[in-house]
Amino acid sequence: MEHDCQAMIQNLLDKEAIRDCLYRYCRGIDRADEAILRSAYWPDAHDRHGAYVGDVEGFFAQALPRLRCGGRGVHQISNILIELHGDIAAVESSFLALQTNAATPAQETFLCGRYLDRFEKRQGEWRVADRTVVYDWIEERTRPELAHGDVVLFGKRQPNGGRLSKDPLYAFLNAVSTTLTPQAR
Repeated sequence: MEHDCQAMIQNLLDKEAIRDCLYRYCRGIDRADEAILRSAYWPDAHDRHGAYVGDVEGFFAQALPRLRCGGRGVHQISNILIELHGDIAAVESSFLALQTNAATPAQETFLCGRYLDRFEKRQGEWRVADRTVVYDWIEERTRPELAHGDVVLFGKRQPNGGRLSKDPLYAFLNAVSTTLTPQAR
């Protein structure tokens, strides 16, 4: 009985670690944060991501420069189904993504699909070892009113999200970490 309870708790912990990794991936993509993005993949991972098929280093090499050029990105993950098989997991997660490019801010791309991920647990840590992105919906449209940038888009609504250190997240995380009591660190 006690062994069954421990196994159930370990399964819950493993599934939560996998969810956390998926959420880190979204933060890394949306903020163009290379360190966080890398923390979601094993260094020897493979990715089938749109037109790109290859090792994860190649994915980073083609994705990060585009992300760092600006524009906006929002990735949401839901319907996360995890099948644990020891230190390997089959994970299907649905995603919604809305993306723009700094060069053409009025051009939006809306994507819906699923990540089919093989996660591996190595030295107690779960990360993506192999990813296939399945696209279920794509819509591209031009919004002329957005050609003039954030002032037209957001008006007086502040702060606004952005890439890298321009996003308010980093100041927020820094403020929280500097206010922690020594016992909480």
